[in-house]
Amino acid sequence: MHEENKAASNGCSKIQSGTQNEAALLALMEKTGYSMVQENGQRKFGGPPPGWEGPPPPRGCEVFVGKIPRDMYEDELVPVFRRAGKIYEFRLMMEFSGKFIGVCVSLDNCRLFIGAIPKEKKKEEILNEMKKVTEGVVDVIVYPNATDKTKNRGFAFVEYESHRAAAMARRRLIPGTFQLWGHTIQVDWADPEKEVDEETMQRVKVLYVRNLMISTTEDTIKAEFNKFKPGVVERVKKLRDYAFVHFFHRDDAIAAMSVMNGKCIDGANIEITLAKPVNKEGTWKQHFNGQISPSSENLLGFPSKEDGHQKSLGKPASLSVRLNGQHSPGPPEVERCTYPFFPGIKLTPISMYSLKSSHFSSAAMHLDYFCHKNNWAPPEYYLYSTTSQDGKILLVYKVLIPGIADGSQGYFMPDKLCTTVESAKELAAQFTLLHLGKHKRFQL
Repeated sequence: MHEENKAASNGCSKIQSGTQNEAALLALMEKTGYSMVQENGQRKFGGPPPGWEGPPPPRGCEVFVGKIPRDMYEDELVPVFRRAGKIYEFRLMMEFSGKFIGVCVSLDNCRLFIGAIPKEKKKEEILNEMKKVTEGVVDVIVYPNATDKTKNRGFAFVEYESHRAAAMARRRLIPGTFQLWGHTIQVDWADPEKEVDEETMQRVKVLYVRNLMISTTEDTIKAEFNKFKPGVVERVKKLRDYAFVHFFHRDDAIAAMSVMNGKCIDGANIEITLAKPVNKEGTWKQHFNGQISPSSENLLGFPSKEDGHQKSLGKPASLSVRLNGQHSPGPPEVERCTYPFFPGIKLTPISMYSLKSSHFSSAAMHLDYFCHKNNWAPPEYYLYSTTSQDGKILLVYKVLIPGIADGSQGYFMPDKLCTTVESAKELAAQFTLLHLGKHKRFQL
């Protein structure tokens, strides 16, 4: 009887607590005039608020708040956040917990990555199918296969009318068992597009040209872009099925984008956008056709993935890079998306040296693989430092490859200094691979 009384007491306590919470929420809605609905594991307060006229707030107006204590609800949270300004909508997920909250700008992502799509499916088919199984679909982005323009690359990006619509679609599709056309598709958020401030974009005079034929040459691209106004193109750097066209003047780049977008070159209809600059101290890229180079201050594009599963926003990027004053092209970046690990999946132990060089995303790993392939000892790195005029510690690695015979005594050191150990090591590995790549007798 004692346990039954205890259980009954606990039940009464929960009912009383629930009644108090309900009363507090009703009082909040009455006071503010906001409505509240609960669906799919979240409770929405407002959206829009009373008296709101016009469209919803633009992207960038939402923040994400994490680690909210489980016993706090809208009646306590809303007054706190109203101090910062008028709330358009407040969505409370019921599973967050912790002692301290964290606040950051919400990505407000409206785009999903859909992988494992049959390559023969056209954009219209994918769009219609996604509209059948999810709500709020605005557009589908599909890229042609690099070698066969009649096929897609096995993935697509689905654009939704709002972040909420995209989140609801992801919630429905994410279990990993959802099928389209008899195929189990892979679903995740598309990687958010890197934002570049308007002032920087106003200085861009490089065009990113995609959907080229593999066989199309840089000379052909330069000639085509010079047709509308002779002599305006400074240089062209082509990588597989996309290229970067550099102009002497921005006005000519803008005009060329308008004139050339959609034009057919060697049987392929090209697509053109302004290339986005990369951060001066951004990521270091990997191998390209047997050579490696660090990213530079030049205007570049977006990360590129070839056939396979890519999670970026689908705008490929390149490496127009600078090392000892020389420009060299870079290849597609190694795919970095993740896949669900289902129970029962069989794992097989392997050696990294049994993989292809395209599986390595860092120059240091690629150099280790390269040395093994040529039956050399692993590379040895020796770190050196100096101090800049403003007091910064600058670093550089010297690389030793024992047993190599190419006139260098096996030592390689770049002529650039870095501010971090990681970038210094990558630069040294890139420099070494660039040097070794010039020797045809070495296996790359």
